[in-house]
Amino acid sequence: MLYIANSHGKGRGVYTDTRIERDTIIEQCPILEFPHEEVELLELTMLNNYYFAWGKEQKRAALALGLGSIYNHSYTPNAIYIPRENEHLIEFIAIRKILSNDEITLT
Repeated sequence: MLYIANSHGKGRGVYTDTRIERDTIIEQCPILEFPHEEVELLELTMLNNYYFAWGKEQKRAALALGLGSIYNHSYTPNAIYIPRENEHLIEFIAIRKILSNDEITLT
């Protein structure tokens, strides 16, 4: 099960209370999509730190529901995210084994 906890120096982060094996789908999050005309406005809000660049040209924005917008970035990530545009979701996948109580981080 995933949970949110404080992440040293990063605010909140997503953690797991069970071991996750490499190549496991951690979460599939539906998204709210914003057209490129609204991205500049989005950047002026607190959501600026929580959205993903979206679309082939990365001009739109996607806000992941579920825990998707809470994952922190790391230079040594243990997960990746894959945009699934046609399905309107983002998939988070482990790229190495993640131990219980580890924070799940992305590139």
